[in-house]
Amino acid sequence: QVQLVESGGGLVQSGGSLRLSCAASGRTFSTYAMGWFRQAPGKEREFVGAISQSGSVIYYADSVKGRFTISRDNIKNTVYLQMNSLKPEDTAIYYCAARYGSSSRDLSYNYWGQGTQVTVSS
Repeated sequence: QVQLVESGGGLVQSGGSLRLSCAASGRTFSTYAMGWFRQAPGKEREFVGAISQSGSVIYYADSVKGRFTISRDNIKNTVYLQMNSLKPEDTAIYYCAARYGSSSRDLSYNYWGQGTQVTVSS
């Protein structure tokens, strides 16, 4: 069993920054690759970024590349999403997810958090 809890969402102006955190339960956090996804109203959930178990391999969606940074702390059992230069189109519910083994850019993750709302105003 893995429980994931996202936090750090909120309302921010365009151009601002937020840092999302995803805290994982258990003692096997380093076993999982972690991903961040988002879902805007009326749209399908989409990939944002992913990070490997050690943090050495990172993928980003083209839409966030250069603005968002994924990191993880395997001692604290936490993965982060630093979001800079936010745009209104970044508005969505952001979810973290855990996957056995290697990271993936699709939705094939084994565990999902409840999500945290990010709203970017103009």
